[in-house]
Amino acid sequence: MIIDFDNMEEKAMPNFKGGNKEYNVKMFSDSNNKIMRGRLVPGASIGLHTHMENSEIILILEGSGKVIYNGNDIALKVGDVHYCPMGEEHSLINDGNEDLKFFAVVPEHKN
Repeated sequence: MIIDFDNMEEKAMPNFKGGNKEYNVKMFSDSNNKIMRGRLVPGASIGLHTHMENSEIILILEGSGKVIYNGNDIALKVGDVHYCPMGEEHSLINDGNEDLKFFAVVPEHKN
């Protein structure tokens, strides 16, 4: 299967998870995964949230920013991968001067 993000509509999600500004995303989802190409403009963020039933892997494609992961600020740059296991909390923040673009996968954990 090929997921063609280039020909997918980008959706704006204002104040996503309580964050600032908009989370812009192109998303594929099925019963097993959410696969996303996301974008945060400068000053935008995805709010602090806990992954109770899934985990998340984020690869930084362009720009820079930070995650708040279990209370710690961690700087991110192109090529960095952030992993948030099930049961942990995090937030993604664009504190840079250009768009923060990233690829993210949220696998659903089944009992």
